[in-house]
Amino acid sequence: QVRVVESGGGLVQPGGSLRLSCDVSGTIVSDYNMAWYRQGPGNQRDVVARFTAGGSPLYEASVKGRFTVSRDDAENAVYLEMNTLKPEDTGAYYCNSWPLIEFPWGQGTQVIVSS
Repeated sequence: QVRVVESGGGLVQPGGSLRLSCDVSGTIVSDYNMAWYRQGPGNQRDVVARFTAGGSPLYEASVKGRFTVSRDDAENAVYLEMNTLKPEDTGAYYCNSWPLIEFPWGQGTQVIVSS
């Protein structure tokens, strides 16, 4: 059974940084186009960063240049390095496959950007 566990969120001031982790068990992340999703208050879950089929990263326009997605095949994990955080980055962050949601959603990790 596949299990996804996100971690690394927290409260950070504008301009700060966080590194999110997504640990996956029960499958191999390199077999999928993994993505990070963000759900703001009352909003739907949208992709902020993902891998293409060729393994290249793609970013949503508002995070490009500030976020970096990476994958560690040895750890079977996916990461999201977030720099120069803005209040609008606030939300719950989840990882899963893209475009089809192949795994049960994890509990997510909450990011709050506030002074």
